[in-house]
Amino acid sequence: MDSVHRAAGAVFTEFGGWDLPLRFGSELAEHHAVRAAAGLFDLSHMTQIALEGPAAGDGLDHALLGQHSTMSEGRASYSMLLAEGGGVIDDLIVYRLAPERFFVVANAANHGVVLAELTARLADFGVVPVDLTPTRTLLAVQGPKATAILLAAGASEAAALGYYRAVETTLGGWPVILARTGYTGENGFEISAPSAAAAPLWSALLAAGGPFGLVPVGLAARDTLRLEAAMPLYGHELDLDTTPEEGGQGAFVRAKSGDFVGKAALAARAPRKSLIGLAGDGRRAARAGYPVLIDGVTRGRVTSGALSPTLGHPIALASVTGAAPPVGAAVEVDIRGRLTPFRVVPLPFHTKEKP
Repeated sequence: MDSVHRAAGAVFTEFGGWDLPLRFGSELAEHHAVRAAAGLFDLSHMTQIALEGPAAGDGLDHALLGQHSTMSEGRASYSMLLAEGGGVIDDLIVYRLAPERFFVVANAANHGVVLAELTARLADFGVVPVDLTPTRTLLAVQGPKATAILLAAGASEAAALGYYRAVETTLGGWPVILARTGYTGENGFEISAPSAAAAPLWSALLAAGGPFGLVPVGLAARDTLRLEAAMPLYGHELDLDTTPEEGGQGAFVRAKSGDFVGKAALAARAPRKSLIGLAGDGRRAARAGYPVLIDGVTRGRVTSGALSPTLGHPIALASVTGAAPPVGAAVEVDIRGRLTPFRVVPLPFHTKEKP
């Protein structure tokens, strides 16, 4: 795919050990295309793992957040891999493809540690994770026109496939896992396929999506899209020093029953910090790492921030010590030595109803 993207004029950047398209043209235009029509993403850097066995569901219940043993076939679930101390090793998506067969997509930067941890945690359940990353591609079509584009490309299952559902089917003659999941806050699909299918499927989707306004989209727009939807990025909102509760994902812990790695630490560890949403009225973006001040005292830092293309003003996620200040509270962000006013706002910043 590298040659395909370079031929399309992509500008590249390093991310998670991979050389990835940052943008194909204007990142602002790519962002707006996803909100108004659709964008095509190459996510082949993401870690893909297969798990199989009669105790695979029970093993995942032990290894991760979430109730995977009770998931119905064709369901997908957002989950997290926690350290014994309660911090987040990675966040990931688990798909149940069959009663004894699961599929996991994790972050590229955490490929080695996720594979090693799952291997160790599932050994007693007779499950051996299989790393599919070198042999699979992962593409995504995201945006309000995504369903129409998948139907035009020949994926007849797209119309009836519910949000956070997946099905094994064929697309362009290739066996694929078609999932109604995404990282943009829009309707959309992710498509896992054999590596050899990457270029043919990319071309076929662009051809099918052209009349609907589909454009290739790079990493820059993907980041502003997920930020508007307040979706966490590992290494920013989540990391080993942050529990799910501290990273704004406490609902996933509260919904978890039974034993799991990290449970004891979470029960004994009160949250030390909170994730909040910030919005400003000017044009100066609060970037990751910038200090956040409350009542003149530095209380934390911005974890992700940008000038929102959709909303037209600066937005940011920030981690602050102690309890979150109330919605509407005034704070300041130190933007290169200048204290800039922001206010606490509800999350997500931008939302759309999923089909």
